[in-house]
Amino acid sequence: MADIPVITVDGPSGAGKGTLSHMLADTLGWHFLDSGALYRVTGHACLVEGVSWDDHPGVTEVARHLQVSFHTAPSGEILVSYKGRDVSREIRTEEGGRGASTVAAIPSVREALLARQREFCQAPGLVADGRDMGTVVFPSAPLKIFLTASALERAERRYKQLIAKGENVSLPRLLEDIQERDERDSSRDVAPLLPAEDAIVIDSTAASIEDVFAQVMQKVKERGFVAA
Repeated sequence: MADIPVITVDGPSGAGKGTLSHMLADTLGWHFLDSGALYRVTGHACLVEGVSWDDHPGVTEVARHLQVSFHTAPSGEILVSYKGRDVSREIRTEEGGRGASTVAAIPSVREALLARQREFCQAPGLVADGRDMGTVVFPSAPLKIFLTASALERAERRYKQLIAKGENVSLPRLLEDIQERDERDSSRDVAPLLPAEDAIVIDSTAASIEDVFAQVMQKVKERGFVAA
């Protein structure tokens, strides 16, 4: 694993990490890890199994025996299954996000999922999207990106996504949820949401995803991952 290059993309919800990570993985032909999906599936699995998110031992057992699998649809979308059933849509709801953030604050859950995340590091390389990829999971990664944006901008992006899917949502409520999640993620005792000391911080509030991608690809070339 030490010889396999890793690019970590960390940051708060709605900053564009997933889109950027997909673009990087597709361009480089590398593997992709959506670490947030593991926590979302854990939260969803607890609902399915009747385990309260406040039941730390119970949630930890769910995480340790999580029957999750990923596969790519013809469209290129990464689909997620729990016990053989596609849960991609369910885990991407606002409830799924709250569940992920809640269970991710449990130290024993993070420990249970750590080894599984590191298993994604395979040749020719890995793009890892999450909140502690550069600080905890892959601390020796040669390129670390921390992508952020204002809470209002992230709420507006999420609002447009959900409206496009036909969901009835409230922008003020989304903003409140994002601010609460930011506070929970950044103040937790284990692996709080913070940039790694050697991370490149990019604010995407006023930047298009194409501009952000161009910035990161320049860093990729500077690191020698691809020809300049």
